Amino acid sequence: MGMKIVSGDNVIVISGDDKGKIGKVIKVIKDKSHKVMVSGVNLCKKHIKQNGNKKGGILVDELSIDISNVAFFDPKNQVRTRVGFKLLDNNKVRFAKSSGEVMD
Repeated sequence: MGMKIVSGDNVIVISGDDKGKIGKVIKVIKDKSHKVMVSGVNLCKKHIKQNGNKKGGILVDELSIDISNVAFFDPKNQVRTRVGFKLLDNNKVRFAKSSGEVMD
């Protein structure tokens, strides 16, 4: 437990072409790049040629986005918010700073 954004969180994009879109985090990439994959954000169309039994067409896929370009979306207040940590019964938990609601 150390990442402020984890898989399954609702986030809002705060910069880039998809600014303002809200989606759920599919995957967090924790290598040097610190990127996340968000459903419905940073879509890429790839044209695939028919090859033998495989059908051709246009494949729409989600690409990763830098973690600094997203912010946690608080469902209680319907605003973006920062994430904090606090100890609750000797367990480290995340909470939304705008509402104080515990997320874990």
